[in-house]
Amino acid sequence: MMHFFKRTAAAALVALMATGAQAQETVTYLFPAPDFLPAFAPFHLAKSKGYFADAGLEVDFQIGKGGADVAAQVAVGNADLGGGIGDTPIIVRANGLDIRGVALLGGRGLTQLYWRTDSGITGPADFAGKSIGVLAYQDTTYYNLLGVLASQGMTRGDVDAQAVGPGGMIQLMISGDIQAISGVPEWAASIRAAGVELGEQSVDTLFPAMAQAIIASDKTIAERPEVVRGVVQGVLRAIGDIMADPAQAAADYVAAVPRYEGQEAMIEGIMRDYVAKVYSPAEGQPLGAFDPERIKAVQDFYLANEIVRTAVPVEDLYTNAFVGE
Repeated sequence: MMHFFKRTAAAALVALMATGAQAQETVTYLFPAPDFLPAFAPFHLAKSKGYFADAGLEVDFQIGKGGADVAAQVAVGNADLGGGIGDTPIIVRANGLDIRGVALLGGRGLTQLYWRTDSGITGPADFAGKSIGVLAYQDTTYYNLLGVLASQGMTRGDVDAQAVGPGGMIQLMISGDIQAISGVPEWAASIRAAGVELGEQSVDTLFPAMAQAIIASDKTIAERPEVVRGVVQGVLRAIGDIMADPAQAAADYVAAVPRYEGQEAMIEGIMRDYVAKVYSPAEGQPLGAFDPERIKAVQDFYLANEIVRTAVPVEDLYTNAFVGE
């Protein structure tokens, strides 16, 4: 009889554990680039620290083939949410993909300008005739470069813009085959680690560039709002942790992404760069919120430069409904 009760109790415990496991709703999140990049640290922290689990979510990270692919996969329902830049909906919604931004991961621009100090460049006004690396010609790093050039009275024909991919950004800057890049903080950290001295300027000081964004389809927003809210709130909570204590956040991140073991100091430096140059909320805006005036300014520039051919109502490009507590 005692064995019967033990077996019954064990079975009940297993059933209880199964019920708890079933309570976690599985969500697919698609990154536009390899998920180990420090740019995606808030997502790994939100997962490893249980912030997604607190919302009843089990988030499965997958990797897409760039921002356009992520937008397409999210739009057709192959992924629940995905990553882009604040301007991604401007570009893809005009092409019939019904996605919008649900959180902007910082009040400043993701893209930064970096140049070799031995190249004679002292700022963007000196870019004429120089070789400048971008991720791809259909990428925000390139579009932001066009905005920077326009602010200096130049066009794309005044520079040698080269689409070299993330590895090329680093390697060609180290070798000196390109003199500047329109890129992100972790690439600069790798270049500096090779002994190259860099000058820098944030793109958003010259052009209304935006940070990373979480994107979702209109269908997911309408049918699974709590899933969207859970992911958004978890990531914003993790960004808050990074802003509050970059050193501890770096240690937590390395624990979650062991490939960076032994590089905690570099990761901390990258996180401090993100805090100073990307995450800080825009004046008058809570962390995560979109500014419609900024979106309109970017869309107007993209229209004028034929990056997009159709204007989309600004209110269809974002929602701030999931940012507040």
